[in-house]
Amino acid sequence: MNMSDTNEKPTLPDHLSGNPRSPHFVEECFNHRIGIRLNGKERTDVEEYCISEGWVKIPSPKALDRRGQPILITLKGTVEAFYI
Repeated sequence: MNMSDTNEKPTLPDHLSGNPRSPHFVEECFNHRIGIRLNGKERTDVEEYCISEGWVKIPSPKALDRRGQPILITLKGTVEAFYI
């Protein structure tokens, strides 16, 4: 029996970002698909979330910052994170 089970998924943190430059980026979590629900509705465009503070950040469809990255819009509500 192999002790390092590859199906073992890390616990999703309270605050997670998809940006590798962020201090809230946890690479091990992104080895698996993550789902996010905001107010009971599944979102596929979430860049960052915080469960305890109740917000998600999604990229603006058109606006870019001075580095050419999409500006993030904060949406508030009940946040649930789970593995798909």
